[in-house]
Amino acid sequence: MKEVTKEVYLKWYEDMLLWRKFEDKLAALYIQQKVRGFLHLYNGQEAVLAGALHAMDLTKDKMITAYRNHVQPIGMGVDPRRVMAELLGKVTGTSKGMGGSMHIFSKEHRFYGGHGIVGGQIPVGAGLAFADKYFETGGVTMTYFGDGAARQGSLHEAFNMAMLWKLPVVFIVENNGYAMGTSVERTANHTDIWKLGLGYEMPCGPVDGMNPVKVAEAMTEAIDRARRGDGPTFLEMKTYRYRGHSMSDAQLYRSKDEVEEYKKIDPITQVLDLIKDQKYATEEEIAAIDQRVKDLVQECVTFAEESDYPPVQQLYDVVYDQENYPFIPHKL
Repeated sequence: MKEVTKEVYLKWYEDMLLWRKFEDKLAALYIQQKVRGFLHLYNGQEAVLAGALHAMDLTKDKMITAYRNHVQPIGMGVDPRRVMAELLGKVTGTSKGMGGSMHIFSKEHRFYGGHGIVGGQIPVGAGLAFADKYFETGGVTMTYFGDGAARQGSLHEAFNMAMLWKLPVVFIVENNGYAMGTSVERTANHTDIWKLGLGYEMPCGPVDGMNPVKVAEAMTEAIDRARRGDGPTFLEMKTYRYRGHSMSDAQLYRSKDEVEEYKKIDPITQVLDLIKDQKYATEEEIAAIDQRVKDLVQECVTFAEESDYPPVQQLYDVVYDQENYPFIPHKL
């Protein structure tokens, strides 16, 4: 694994803090009805992304996930201002304001969504990996899904084909304890989701998803295996979300005490404590990071709010391009 240096810890802290504050601001904008529809926040799960990015090669590796998908593209290199603009439905957004919260996408940065159909991205991730193998790009696809999606039949179909063809894909279930409002214990007679990989003789195992170092270690091993041509791995990231399934979730299925217990092992706090213990940064330097994050989030909000909504004509410009139907030309 690439060494976890002082610079890595400082980057992890700044990145995870940005993702947390970015989504905290989204929650506030949602309450103001500036973000419409559903809004699924990632608060608490940031170590899963931070550790994975440390192990990935962003020049060729891909990522695909479900609808809790705002911070992943930022980590992959997408301009956070454009992500914020997309969430506000503005024309400067990643999909010109037509994708919204659940469908952030960037072909340029190899982030393939944002999928609203539960488990629908699992076979698509395997397909992306098939393309990498076919074209010999050397890339690996990180395919994320939630614990609820682990009960979908599409998972088994994708696992079977991925093992049969030794596809360069890492399947990651982000087990945050609840599929919407249903606990893992109520969805199956087993709670170790990673063991689903055993039926396909796929390397698999649990990972502490609240610790970016543990995530990076597991992801490095899985990615190296895939890049060697040895096929997929299935990892269960044991993590937790502090907010509801979406902003409309009353969270009646869990207690506030449970949430507070998990906050004691918050990934951002873990990294910050190590930075202080190892004297990687002074209090003034940490305060400067905090201010940079605050300023960037505000810059994202200003950019999004000052951007225009898409013109009505855009609805027609993105539908199709057909040679024998020249009346509505495809412009985008």
